[in-house]
Amino acid sequence: MFVTLFLESSIPPSADMTKQAPPFGYGYPSMQPAYQQRPSPRTDSSPSHGRYNQTGYQHLSQPFPNMSQLSAALGGLSGVPELEVEALRPVNLLQERNLLPHRPLDAPEPNLNADLKKANCSPDTFRCTLTNIPQTQALLNKARLPLGLLLHPFRDLAQLPVITSSTIVRCRSCRTYINPFVSFLDQRRWKCSLCYRVNDVPDEFMYNPVTRSYGEPHKRPEVQNSTVEFIASSDYMLRPPQPAVYLFVLDVSHNAVDAGYLDVFCQTLLENLDKMPGDTRTRVGFITFNSTIHFYNLHESLSQPQMLVVSDIDDIFIPTHDSLLVNLKESRALVRVLLTSLPGMFSQTRETHSALGPALQAAYKLMSSTGGRVSVFQTQLPTLGAGLLQSREDPNQRSSTKGVQHLGPATDFYKKLALDCSGQQIGVDLFLLSSQYSDLASLACVSKYSAGSIFYYPSLHHVHNPAQLDKFQKDLERYLTRKIGFEAVMRIRCTKGLSIHTFHGNFFVRSTDLLSLANVNPDSGFAVQMSIEESMADTSLACFQAALLYTSSKGKRRIRVHTLCLPVVSQLSDVYAGADVQAITCLLANMAIDRSISSSLSDARDALVNAVVDSLSAYKNTVSNLQQSGLIAPAALCLFPLYVLALLKQKALRTGTSTKLDERVFAMCEFKSQPLQQIMRTVHPDLYRLDTISDEGALHLNDCIVPQPHLLHLTAEKLTREGAFLMDCGSVFYLWIGKCCNDMFIRDVLGCPNHASIPPNMVIILIECICIRTMRSFLFHMLIHFITSPRRDDASAKTSFFQHLVEDRSESAFSYYEFLLHIQQQMTK
Repeated sequence: MFVTLFLESSIPPSADMTKQAPPFGYGYPSMQPAYQQRPSPRTDSSPSHGRYNQTGYQHLSQPFPNMSQLSAALGGLSGVPELEVEALRPVNLLQERNLLPHRPLDAPEPNLNADLKKANCSPDTFRCTLTNIPQTQALLNKARLPLGLLLHPFRDLAQLPVITSSTIVRCRSCRTYINPFVSFLDQRRWKCSLCYRVNDVPDEFMYNPVTRSYGEPHKRPEVQNSTVEFIASSDYMLRPPQPAVYLFVLDVSHNAVDAGYLDVFCQTLLENLDKMPGDTRTRVGFITFNSTIHFYNLHESLSQPQMLVVSDIDDIFIPTHDSLLVNLKESRALVRVLLTSLPGMFSQTRETHSALGPALQAAYKLMSSTGGRVSVFQTQLPTLGAGLLQSREDPNQRSSTKGVQHLGPATDFYKKLALDCSGQQIGVDLFLLSSQYSDLASLACVSKYSAGSIFYYPSLHHVHNPAQLDKFQKDLERYLTRKIGFEAVMRIRCTKGLSIHTFHGNFFVRSTDLLSLANVNPDSGFAVQMSIEESMADTSLACFQAALLYTSSKGKRRIRVHTLCLPVVSQLSDVYAGADVQAITCLLANMAIDRSISSSLSDARDALVNAVVDSLSAYKNTVSNLQQSGLIAPAALCLFPLYVLALLKQKALRTGTSTKLDERVFAMCEFKSQPLQQIMRTVHPDLYRLDTISDEGALHLNDCIVPQPHLLHLTAEKLTREGAFLMDCGSVFYLWIGKCCNDMFIRDVLGCPNHASIPPNMVIILIECICIRTMRSFLFHMLIHFITSPRRDDASAKTSFFQHLVEDRSESAFSYYEFLLHIQQQMTK
């Protein structure tokens, strides 16, 4: 994660956007950023940067109903918690401007009793788009909201109960793992929370290893924790657990050498060899390629690594099988020699071709007997052998509003190879380091279907873009040292009556509810679309369970189990009250990506708009007796139009703005494979003002004071000449410094006397240099791990920053207010 620092030196791009013709059908008043307007008379004492009084918004013309009026209008929500009633409060989006909460939005809490709520799975791991599950599909259809799950199954956890037992207790019928939501009929019988079968309690389960007592099966850790990990027995193994095996496949063409990535890769791997997950059985290997394929004999008996060249790329063979994947402990010295000499071996190459396909075929043959992880580094379009590709991008069509072509693969070679890899427990991770078109739509298939990861650095160059090189180095360090699971499968089970019909993420679907994950990592997320096949009127709770079976890097077979419990409801109002707007947005983003590939980008965009129109129309029809005019949304969904507008302005789905095809496809890949928190920061970043941070409302953590600055709306109106603003986009931070920013802030944070003295190409080496006395712990906690570097082109950084201000108009897209008017118009058709 990186911070881009840039300075306010001219009118922001969004200020000039008012010169563009407004979108068809709307005479929208022009708006400039707040620091270019004369201050309006103040009638309150709130800080100026907190006001959002944009011209064009309606003044409040009628009072909102109070809680009792709202409850009566919705049919008398007797016994419903006040929070749920608040979630149903009608909000007129054309009147209320300050909709963002002061802090990042939390997941809604399910309406469960205290014990179940305490035992439930963390929303950071497992959450549903609706925290109140409709009894029937008809009720779900009436709500016009999607039902689905967002899952982050292998995320890093500070605390994880690990259970070693010769008996793993599961339902005899549906094979659900025992969990906090089963019911004990007595000490010897328990009822499954998914299929309701009554099961016997095994004798061993009567003993509680935590309390060291007998006769309390309901106090076992499996029944007290919704996330647990079991040490699996041999029953869960088809073969002995594989060792950690890592194969690096490196592009060494002239283009690759010129970019300078090879030096960074070799140095980073050298520094992290001892930190890679594994044990004494860990094995590594290397393949390099240009127009030929190069293997490296690293047998411990050799004094130097031995290069073996295969020039016949049409009939790839492995020159030797016993010394190309070597035990890291035994051949560590040779591996270090190879990494030290590798950059120099190709420094004078003039070879411009890339035989990526044959290199991947070689990797598959080399890894088939063991499985493991293949890390591929590619810098250009494959030009030779199997899987060669032709350029399909027309730069003149990048800004097209009619449609975007070639979002799908040009060949099925990479998908077929990925499926072969998945069958042999080989996961392929792709690092694409190219400033030219490389057809990521085709190349990405090799990772998508083998449960791999995709990394993209579109302008990496050791001279022209050192910031991108720094980002690559930091990402690579995390990649090499992060936790990894091998030969994994994940099954998702749900309460009788619910069914799964679509998965989203990087995997191979082995059966209707089973995903094959050759590799699993803590940075990957998954989404699941669901439907209701049978009425659930006979139950008050619905349960979902995800079980991930994998081999750890230490060679242990483990099962990580997550269980989520949610109430079942029969009233439409309860469905809206339990809507999780962030989960809904992320699931719709996944659905839109699929639609853009299977149909068209314009169709996907229309579907997103229709999702807002349909849900708000359905809600309005249920509360029509409140006599509310305008554009009405329940409080739980008041940010839904804003999030969908932000989605429409993302690289993956935007039109009318120049977007390289590879960058668009990568953005699509990110939506499909990242966890919810990362997706939401990409869609709607967090914007804070830093120079006015105080200790008011601060948290006290570990003897540190951590201020809690308020979130700001993503509009240039919030920026001022006097301020300093931090935008957190998940994978990158932007630090905006106004011309008239306080000199003390600039001195303490940047080490410069004033704004004018800040060098144009300033690099802040370590964020620890930030003065904690001034910034307190807020920046320290957020940025301590990150290096900050400015972009080579300051204008490019500004453009990127302002493109994230999604509430402002661009030359090709609505402002937020215009989008609301558009939604209102569509609802009246």
